[in-house]
Amino acid sequence: MGRAAGSGPSRNREVFGAFKRAFETGHTADFVNRVTEDFHFFVPLPLEGWNHEQQGKARFEALIRFERSVLQVQITPLIELENERWGIVVFRAEGMLNGLPYRNELTVAFEFEADRIRSFREYVGMPLKNYEIP
Repeated sequence: MGRAAGSGPSRNREVFGAFKRAFETGHTADFVNRVTEDFHFFVPLPLEGWNHEQQGKARFEALIRFERSVLQVQITPLIELENERWGIVVFRAEGMLNGLPYRNELTVAFEFEADRIRSFREYVGMPLKNYEIP
């Protein structure tokens, strides 16, 4: 696929940095300012309303608000790959999910259109049963 972590500045690293800030702090502006008009995404949440493709900046901001209400994590990139069209990051998330310790490895694939983010798709390493509120 192309470039690996540590090979210099990259669009993928900048985009993942904005993605990471959104999930860790709730600040979404840096990320949403980078997306295309037809931006869409998929996160594998086992919840009604989130279990299909999502559209737009406002929906991404809603995702971050929801995620931060149940999930407080620090994100560490482990592997970064990119080419002209795709950026892929494998990362570790550690923190609390619904008040319980949480640790997982995930992958996010960003689709680029020139210097913008057209879409992303997240892949989760373990089941997300803790999202189900008791």
